[in-house]
Amino acid sequence: MIRLAGVGKRYGRGDFVLRDVDLTVEPGHVVGVLGSNGSGKSTLLRIMAGVSHATTGTVHGTPRIGYLPDRFPAGQRMGARAYLRHMARIHGLADLSVIDPLLERLALVGGPAAPLRTLSKGNAQKVGLAQAVMVRPDLLILDEPWSGLDVGTHTILGELVAETRARGASVVFTDHRPQVVHDHADVVHLMHEGRLTAESAEPTTRIVLRGGGTGWADEPGVRHAVTEGAHVVLTVELARVDAVLRRALDDGWSVREVAPCSP
Repeated sequence: MIRLAGVGKRYGRGDFVLRDVDLTVEPGHVVGVLGSNGSGKSTLLRIMAGVSHATTGTVHGTPRIGYLPDRFPAGQRMGARAYLRHMARIHGLADLSVIDPLLERLALVGGPAAPLRTLSKGNAQKVGLAQAVMVRPDLLILDEPWSGLDVGTHTILGELVAETRARGASVVFTDHRPQVVHDHADVVHLMHEGRLTAESAEPTTRIVLRGGGTGWADEPGVRHAVTEGAHVVLTVELARVDAVLRRALDDGWSVREVAPCSP
């Protein structure tokens, strides 16, 4: 469907924000890209969506794309329904009857006529999601799509991702939270400092800690470390769980959760 080979990206004469990225997305798969803010995830998706060009390397494949950026541009006078109809015509979508049921399913506060500039971040995200999925793309690209959505819409978004895969299309999404990525993706890649690596199939454990300190990302066996408020969430290789817990307790951390990561 789409393949990236040796893709790199830098802006002007600055440092590369993506380095030698190789990625193949096959039909009927959901690919999750896990990484912290600033790791290069959004740049990767912009290149895949065709809104930015790679500095080095090549992108092969021309699937029909639906794209939700990390910041949906909602500061417009146009209403949600009018905006989606406008985008549908741009994409050559003749059947506009899908728009209102989709907005109803997403529970857009204010209804289809609500001006975009009056919407909260979460509701603007719903309109952005609607414009991405309504064209029934071959490749649905979603940048941190669960961020800002209410709990009820989290479930709807999961259903839309599953429905896209069920009809043979593919989804690529990013998130900084390991649990979200593992809950929805069947292929997981890790993004760190502009480099993309496939996650090992070896089972991992989720450890949630509360306390003070840093350096968990460099701890042997820690695949990923994310700070969420007062907590640090670790994704740890099974063989290193005891050693990580021992260090946490020795350093005065409180262990709040230990559980297998979703397969």
